[in-house]
Amino acid sequence: GNPFGLEHTVTAGIVSAKGRVIGSGPYDNFIQTDTSINPGNSGGPLFNLAGEVVGVNTAIIAQAQGIGFAVPVNMAKSILEDLKTKGSVVRGWLGVSIQEITPDIAENLKLKDNKGALVGQVFEGDPADKAGMKTGDVIVAIDGRTVANTNELLRIVAALPVGKKVPVKILRNGEEKTLTVEIAQRKEAQEHAKGKTREFLGMTVQEITPEMARHFNLPQKAG
Repeated sequence: GNPFGLEHTVTAGIVSAKGRVIGSGPYDNFIQTDTSINPGNSGGPLFNLAGEVVGVNTAIIAQAQGIGFAVPVNMAKSILEDLKTKGSVVRGWLGVSIQEITPDIAENLKLKDNKGALVGQVFEGDPADKAGMKTGDVIVAIDGRTVANTNELLRIVAALPVGKKVPVKILRNGEEKTLTVEIAQRKEAQEHAKGKTREFLGMTVQEITPEMARHFNLPQKAG
């Protein structure tokens, strides 16, 4: 890159992790590296030792030294066709709000572990609703891919083609069921308008619906 106008600067570093979530958006999936990322090479390529591009340098933690992040190249490649033909990225949509499964929730729902994504709300008329999904269902796999957490589910759904019918494996009252969901197109304002969610301080929160209050045996809807 050309950091601060210094042409043809190359730095080498270690990959600490893949799939890092840094709170930049719902599709976080970063390669963490201590390769130096500065103004002028952010947006440039992250190479491996064979000279292959493995990522697009994207972000740093401002208070730290040697902690940089790159978008995996396969993730970048998956949206190229949309950008070339439509000028924007088309993402898939299930029509649910989801939340992480904490140990307390896993115990309450009698789950054997905390893997998967808990359905907090099903938006009326959207794909999941049409397929028969309900609040309290736990999504454990979609389109043949195991779902470890909410971030993984968001990334999988976002990459699915609009109109594709996919099997969604859920746990409901301890029983495993498979639903067929036809993926719709996500509109970025849709989640906020329909689910009344707000994103701040690294958290996504939403209003408690009467259905959710009943499911979690809440004495009131406040919170």
